[in-house]
Amino acid sequence: MKKTTQLKKMILEQKALVCPGAHDAISAKLIEKSGFKALQVSGFGLSATYLGLPDMAFLGFGDVLHFTKNIADAVAIPVMADADTGYGNSINAIYVTQEFIKAGAAGMNIEDQVFPKRCGHLEGKQIIPAEEMALKIKACVSARNELDPDFVINARTDAIAVSGIDEAIRRANLYAEAGADLIFVEAPRSLEQIEQAVKEIHAPVSINLMDAVVGGKTPLVSIDVLRELGVGRVSIPVGPLFAAVKGVLDYLSAISGDRIAEGRTDLVAAFSDFKDLVGFERFRELEKEYLPRFVE
Repeated sequence: MKKTTQLKKMILEQKALVCPGAHDAISAKLIEKSGFKALQVSGFGLSATYLGLPDMAFLGFGDVLHFTKNIADAVAIPVMADADTGYGNSINAIYVTQEFIKAGAAGMNIEDQVFPKRCGHLEGKQIIPAEEMALKIKACVSARNELDPDFVINARTDAIAVSGIDEAIRRANLYAEAGADLIFVEAPRSLEQIEQAVKEIHAPVSINLMDAVVGGKTPLVSIDVLRELGVGRVSIPVGPLFAAVKGVLDYLSAISGDRIAEGRTDLVAAFSDFKDLVGFERFRELEKEYLPRFVE
């Protein structure tokens, strides 16, 4: 079964498919190794790890496409791409859709913010007219249908922060009518708003959780509760990145002052485990078969 078909099937089940955020190929491999059935490329994470900058549209589409392809190639589970605002108008969004499909993504998020956009949990967001976004989604759907009808289009609305939950739901239903498979309601302020969104939106709903991270706008609701409500997807976009930052800081703290971390196996992965993660032995076997002077 194609990855796009797998992803679409899991979302339509509305059983709160959990998609942690990957910021590079290693984090994607770890997500897969941990048993998750799908993952989300984190635009926030890409901007932070490759540029050291906030999620404010500093990373261009070419770079995002390249990194997304690397991530999709690294794992066997479906990968959802981050299309931001479609990198322009509806015509630009057509190209973005086509290229993500060619790169091996199983779906993508596209949002109704004004470009340059910013992380959904940051202040200062602005949104484009709902009718303009609906046309952009129609354009993406048309492009999608020509290449892979099962490619998932997840239409995100940031309207709660700007105009409230009722406007977010109105927009969500316009986007669903335009052909979006999934509606990403960004930063609901309460469990009641999540319940209202799931009940009143005519498509599966995606919720974004900041998990252990302090400072997110969305209340922390358990996956079991979201599953009971009938949420289609739950993304945890920055948890893996923030965990990686904490892990690196803990290690560097342990070796600061010209020390070494002798015996601190709690701080690092085993070298053997890391070699397994990146498939080292497979390439050693290829060397043995195809190199004229194989070194044991």
